[in-house]
Amino acid sequence: MTEHVVAAIDGSRFSEGVCDYAAWASLALEAPLTFVHVVDNHSAVPGEQNLSGNLHFGAREHLMEELSTLDEQRAKVNREQGRLMLEAAQKRAVEGGVSAPLTRQLNGTLVETLIDIEEDVRLLVMGKRGETAHRASDHLGANLERVVREMHRPILMVPPTFKRPEKILIAFDGSKTARKGVDMLARSSLFKGIECHVLVVGADTSEHHLELGWALGALRNAGHRVEGGIRAGKVDETLQAYAAQHDIDLLVMGAYGHSRIRHLLIGSTTTTMLRGSHIPVLILR
Repeated sequence: MTEHVVAAIDGSRFSEGVCDYAAWASLALEAPLTFVHVVDNHSAVPGEQNLSGNLHFGAREHLMEELSTLDEQRAKVNREQGRLMLEAAQKRAVEGGVSAPLTRQLNGTLVETLIDIEEDVRLLVMGKRGETAHRASDHLGANLERVVREMHRPILMVPPTFKRPEKILIAFDGSKTARKGVDMLARSSLFKGIECHVLVVGADTSEHHLELGWALGALRNAGHRVEGGIRAGKVDETLQAYAAQHDIDLLVMGAYGHSRIRHLLIGSTTTTMLRGSHIPVLILR
């Protein structure tokens, strides 16, 4: 079965970034690209409102019929808007060099739909927030948070504007699963020719130096240019400060088993790291 780079497209300001990062990943990985738009016709159902009030039965029945008609019209509009967005994304990707990107329009809720097609996903590309992003600029989309928690494929969370990655930062905690993540990155064509930085957040101990040395060696042996360091502090603040200091273009983190970094993504501070990042974040599972 061929696994695709899958890009979740909606009407948010993040869609162009999603399209461009997905096209970049598709070309780098030599993997087919599929744009997905999910039509959720149940996100706001007028029929669920309290219509009892002082309406007599006949008026209420008539109103419910009208609301049902409006629902059908809204669903039709949603599908048509989605089709146009998918066509625009497909055209943009072709102009960016992608050969024959596919499009899929699916019905349901975003998270459940993505989980249903998980077997087809090699990399999922999403914006930080969805179509209501303008209403709360500092709010991390609930859909993204649920996808991070429930999917078991790599997820690339992207900003609204594309910048070709030239330097990446890997958050490394030395755990067995973190090492698997570094091995995977070392072999991946996604970051071929890109400078890799590795940061261990913690005390300056001999154990951390050994962990850092292993990660740098694994990446260097795979042909990457590497730098790294050990810094004490809060994980999210330390990673963000390092990224700013070194002009990092993309942050790589792992939602790993029971490692220390896992608590940043699956625990209560999930939103802190993702909300504060102004660069793409690749979340490895």
